[in-house]
Amino acid sequence: MSLSDPSLFINRELSLLEFNKRVLAQAQDARMPLLERVRFLAIASSNLDEFFEIRVAGLQQQVAFDLSASGSDQLTPHEALARISTEAHALVDEQYRTLNDEILPALEKEDIRVLARHTWSAPVTRWVQGYFAAQVQPVLTPIGIDPAHPFPNVLNKSLNFILSVHGDDAFGRTSGFAVVQVPRSLPRLIRIPEKVTGSRHHFVLLSSVVHAHIASIFPGMSVSECHQFRITRNSDLWVDEEEVENLLLALQGELPSRNYSDAVRLEVADVCSEELVDFLLEKVELKACDVYRVNGPVNVHRLAALVDEIDEPSLKFPAFTPGRPSRFGAERDLFEAIRQRDVLMHHPYESFAPVIDLVRQAANDPAVLAIKQTLYRTGSDSLIVEALIDAARAGKEVTVVVELRARFDEAANIDLANKLQEAGVNVVYGIVGFKAHAKLIMIVRREGRELRRYVHLGTGNYHQGTARGYTDFGLLTDDPEVGKDVNKIFLQLTGLGRASKLRTLLQSPFTLHKTMLSLIDDEIEAARAGKPAWIKGKMNSLSEPRIIQALYKASRAGVQIDLVVRGICCLRPGVPGVSENIRVRSIVGRFLEHSRVYAFHHGGADKTFISSADWMSRNFFRRVETAAAIVDPDLRKRVLKESFDLALKDNTQAWDLHSDGSYHRVATQGRRRSLQAKLMESLGN
Repeated sequence: MSLSDPSLFINRELSLLEFNKRVLAQAQDARMPLLERVRFLAIASSNLDEFFEIRVAGLQQQVAFDLSASGSDQLTPHEALARISTEAHALVDEQYRTLNDEILPALEKEDIRVLARHTWSAPVTRWVQGYFAAQVQPVLTPIGIDPAHPFPNVLNKSLNFILSVHGDDAFGRTSGFAVVQVPRSLPRLIRIPEKVTGSRHHFVLLSSVVHAHIASIFPGMSVSECHQFRITRNSDLWVDEEEVENLLLALQGELPSRNYSDAVRLEVADVCSEELVDFLLEKVELKACDVYRVNGPVNVHRLAALVDEIDEPSLKFPAFTPGRPSRFGAERDLFEAIRQRDVLMHHPYESFAPVIDLVRQAANDPAVLAIKQTLYRTGSDSLIVEALIDAARAGKEVTVVVELRARFDEAANIDLANKLQEAGVNVVYGIVGFKAHAKLIMIVRREGRELRRYVHLGTGNYHQGTARGYTDFGLLTDDPEVGKDVNKIFLQLTGLGRASKLRTLLQSPFTLHKTMLSLIDDEIEAARAGKPAWIKGKMNSLSEPRIIQALYKASRAGVQIDLVVRGICCLRPGVPGVSENIRVRSIVGRFLEHSRVYAFHHGGADKTFISSADWMSRNFFRRVETAAAIVDPDLRKRVLKESFDLALKDNTQAWDLHSDGSYHRVATQGRRRSLQAKLMESLGN
């Protein structure tokens, strides 16, 4: 069989839906704390939103432009959309079955109730009526659909109601359809006072409040039907970077279009009549296959508010305090600690605070001359950003490469760029056509007559929030050769010139892909010579065709390959004659597995890298990425253990990928072993 045979490649979009099934399975796991199950259900809903906004939207555009198949699986856009529709409809049905049959009954056993309209007592009904009159009705704007009032341009993913209204109004207009849009300024989950229900944790959804009183905003008319609906729109921004003079201004101009671009999905109450559904489909220009009828709120993600609203520790994950590397004491000079030996940190098991503290110390250190950093996602109120601003105000030379095109963080990054510039920071936006995705900090410090570079290389973003929930590695080093390489990369990002040769780091789009292929080839040659050979990879996604083909070739040669891939995996393991020696495992648990690690036997030298890049085409060819070899043998051993050894022994949160593209949860036999639980125990406080 040719290694380019389409049957050897799993469709990327279908693989992503498989990942969302694994997320939903966390919500269905009775061993999980109840409010964490609610959280996972909300994450599954949010993931599916983004899937439609980006992936389905892209396929629909390919159909519109009559483009042929482009992926290695050779599914045409029409074929992919048909299969996605089948899988996504089944997934949505299962999501609402989980909500109605498992989550809500379990919550009720804890006296946590989201009260449906038909269950409201008289006191609740009176309270809700008052709430509607005081807090909701004044901001609602009903729109009767007629020649003077066309169908409104409904906001992306907003809550709306479609109504069938009858009778003659004050102006003699007769019956017809109407739309009520619910502003995002209103809270979607509303706590009912304890004095009304006698319970601390009874809530109503805003959709129920509006539905119960919507007839009151059509006085004198008869409302025969009223149903909630939601439109999901294409949210992928497009800017011709070759033509624009200012990327920041161009993106600012494009951001509003995300809320009102082409529709890709219609969600509507399952009891809505065909007449109203057909009316909505016509107005938003969708087909019947794009309709998702739901038995519950059209946006399940809104239920995530329960997790924050309810302070019941027994229903959540136990509190966890990250550890801190022993050489980073509270009063320790961080520069001195790094000079003694490279420091490896594994977040969130170990605190992200040392990274923040290092930038803070640099900002206040008279010997520090310059700080350079990449920022992809940072979150609001970033402590690192504040430290960079302090450094600039203290007279340091501060340069920040802000990636404005970080999807769904564009607006936040534009604000960040403006804030930094106002403080005197040199802000650049990377390179036209290539997202700056590398995670780098370089601090230049005068020590005697020399300048020493201190470097942080990470697999995840400089985001103190996600650092508490995403697993990532970070390396702190003062290795002169690493410092020179990082400096060369910053010169590329901020200036002009040919790509300089790097001595220690691998970089996309120049050396990372070809070096990975070369290292795979080395393992193939070793296996053919009868020598030990293995490859290990940990990443979020694996889809690049040439890498997959190289791994198939390695498997045929007898190389043992272990892959820990959280999300998309287009490789098929276990195919006879092709991939019997490849094992693919996904870990889905309390923390989101986010670190990228590549390891090769390399003749017994165990060549191991941590990287910002997944094994995807975009990471290899359309982004600026880095991969750093772990030189210290003790740190290398630790990375291998924490990335692979524990993951391959996990029988609690692990899923194995089968050759048909399906995932099966690893059965718990004997003592429970959990990668994440073990690392929390060994690295946390």
